[in-house]
Amino acid sequence: MPELRPILVTGAAGFIGSHVCQALLARGNRVVGVDNFDPFYPKADKERNLREVGPALTFEPGDITDAPAMDALFARHHPVGVIHLAAKAGVRPSIADPVGYAHTNITGTAVMQHAAARAGCERLVVASSSSVYGNSPEAPFRETQDVSRPISPYAASKCATELLGHTHHALTGMPTAELRFFTVFGPRQRPDLAIAKFLAAVRDGRPVTLFGDGSMSRDYTFIDDIVAGVLAAYDRIPQHGYRVWNLGGNRPVALGEMLATIERVVGKKADIRREPMQPGDVDRTWADLTRAAAELGYQPRTPFEAGVTRQWAWVRSESIP
Repeated sequence: MPELRPILVTGAAGFIGSHVCQALLARGNRVVGVDNFDPFYPKADKERNLREVGPALTFEPGDITDAPAMDALFARHHPVGVIHLAAKAGVRPSIADPVGYAHTNITGTAVMQHAAARAGCERLVVASSSSVYGNSPEAPFRETQDVSRPISPYAASKCATELLGHTHHALTGMPTAELRFFTVFGPRQRPDLAIAKFLAAVRDGRPVTLFGDGSMSRDYTFIDDIVAGVLAAYDRIPQHGYRVWNLGGNRPVALGEMLATIERVVGKKADIRREPMQPGDVDRTWADLTRAAAELGYQPRTPFEAGVTRQWAWVRSESIP
């Protein structure tokens, strides 16, 4: 029998990407991963992620905005489908670097779409974000809501990738899924994200900076639940053509309660410093999972405190600074 064609995962050395690669390999898929080791956080962290994925992953360093390099990569490996997770992430950093975010997130997505079409891929899954909802007064957030009012360059870039996805499907017929991730956490979480930062700060007795009055809330989603949703979307998108799905936890947690949970899990009180709300931050996120439950069988299974406990156990086992 001919060897099965692999699935290509971009951002494979990152937090979500490395977990997706592991899950695909565990179920028997061949996987080719690509990552450019963007210096947004240390390369050593990403190299550790790849070690945790293991040697079954075929890894290629590369930049998704380099169209000739991506065309060559697709020609070498002939992937059957693409899970496109690579992006410049983060709301606040995008305000300082809107050009860089537009280049990586929009141009990079267009490059991957074009390469996938030229290579005859069967399907495409793209990471979007809950940030596309902006400060919507309507909650929980449904996929059918208007998302034409983003309030950060990062959010705007993710809105653009969804529009590109719709266009790509309309022109090529390639089944294309756009997944709106809601604040993902768990082992290997990016070190710039709040839970990772707060766990380390409380452990070390360093100050914790809270922006706003503590009432801002996020729909935190444990990494295992996100990965289950990504794989379900990859498997089922041919039935839908083009589709947007929320992948969230459906139980928003206020910032103050998030910190209280971390204090309980670590067993130490936080030294809290308060600062005003930051530009680009939204007041809340909250995923309506009706569509994802019905069409993907998606059901988050990890309660917030249980997920934080698992992330804390990983932090201690890795001695993350």
